[in-house]
Amino acid sequence: MAGACASVVAGAPARGYLRDMTEMTPLARAPRVRKPDWIRVKAPTSTGFAETKALMRRLNLATVCEEAACPNIGECWTKKHATVMILGDVCTRACAFCNVKTGMPRAVDPLEPQHVADAAAELGLTHIVITSVDRDDLPDGGASQFVKVIEALRRTTPATTIEILTPDFRNKHERAVAAIVEARPDVYNHNLETVPRLYPTIRPGARYYASLRLLESVKKRDPSIFTKSGIMLGLGEERLEVHQVMDDMRSADIDFLTMGQYLQPTPRHAAVAEFVPPQGFNAYAQIARAKGFLLVASSPLTRSSYHAGDDFEKLRAARQAQLTPR
Repeated sequence: MAGACASVVAGAPARGYLRDMTEMTPLARAPRVRKPDWIRVKAPTSTGFAETKALMRRLNLATVCEEAACPNIGECWTKKHATVMILGDVCTRACAFCNVKTGMPRAVDPLEPQHVADAAAELGLTHIVITSVDRDDLPDGGASQFVKVIEALRRTTPATTIEILTPDFRNKHERAVAAIVEARPDVYNHNLETVPRLYPTIRPGARYYASLRLLESVKKRDPSIFTKSGIMLGLGEERLEVHQVMDDMRSADIDFLTMGQYLQPTPRHAAVAEFVPPQGFNAYAQIARAKGFLLVASSPLTRSSYHAGDDFEKLRAARQAQLTPR
């Protein structure tokens, strides 16, 4: 049986055009900061990694691990964990931090939901993470495809717990969220990514408070669903700005906070302003726990779906501890 967390990108990779991001990412012109030892990872060479890659190719699946150039791919794929991206691999936005291709996506694949479920069954997953590109071209932003994937998983692998990481469904999030919440994923994740001041350059197509309202809406519609969000450090944010984001998240009743180091995927993307040392991540984690999050994952290599299955069990245990009389 595969490990507790995996996610797969269904469908053959779509072809898109890459936008020149130089003008929209002035930070990319800043001098590059040398990568410290604590953020370096070994090149993947294990048998498990090769087997996972071969399986993805055989099933004609792509993975966000590859598309987003995740530094944890060697560790996760060695354990037969991969991360899921639906709705193709071409995004309608061009965020300054993201390595996923930007362009005009292909039509939604109607077979994709069952393909994801079949892959989960073959891998023997106990926890699956499903994410997607932004699909501003679709009337519902792709929400209905999330619902269909959740339904296919419930039919095919009913014991598998489901975590979704959605886009912000710009200008349509109320009806999109309502549909997805009704399908009842176990965890609903949507990343704020950075502090509000940096949105115009780092996440220009999104709105900070709209993302907060989306997560708050999930919790109001179904308090039993765990909510989760993450931010990247090292983009030029100030310490007090990070504290304010934590307060905003708690005001939206977000259960789980993830914090990781931003890594510049290519010279055309936003440059790293600083590499936050492990002790800096530990200090932020202590503050976040004091603010009342059920769970905090904070380290240079932390990513949204990193150790997601283990973290889900910790979330359940933390909630149970809250509900148990003392």
